[in-house]
Amino acid sequence: MPFLDVMHAYFRGERVEALYFIVPIGVLMLAFAAVTLRAERGGFAWGLAIPLIVFGLFAIGVGATVGLRTAGQVEAIESEFQREPGSMLANELPRMQKVNANWPIYIGMWTLMLLVGLGLRFGLKADWAHGVGPALILIGAMGFLIDGFAERRARPYTAALEALAAEQHVELPAE
Repeated sequence: MPFLDVMHAYFRGERVEALYFIVPIGVLMLAFAAVTLRAERGGFAWGLAIPLIVFGLFAIGVGATVGLRTAGQVEAIESEFQREPGSMLANELPRMQKVNANWPIYIGMWTLMLLVGLGLRFGLKADWAHGVGPALILIGAMGFLIDGFAERRARPYTAALEALAAEQHVELPAE
């Protein structure tokens, strides 16, 4: 597949995931927190609602930022590719290599969140822990889904950048 087709598929996926998955997840988490606070009182309600509000706002902000900046990114990368492929590769390939190097950190973070959530839910008797625990489990699961989709897009795009660098005989700094 030609490089530009791979690049467009990658960024189209970024935009779709950001605007049609991450932002709605954030909105749903805020709605769930609001319903929880309306239906329940006390430690459980606040333990569940606070993490959902924090993550919901974070998801909306990140999703909107990624989704809305994507068109400009595509335009800039495509323009630089047409003008000077070596320059585009010198910028984009290290960026994507860094993105790929961070996947184990994200997986570890989501795993820790799930384990802490399970520990709070089943290890403590406090009402707040029975709220925070499931919230962390839900957030961790959403993180696995979000990053799972993102990693599946990032790896082929990075491979296309590497193939283009080899094809163009572009020397890049070592990782």
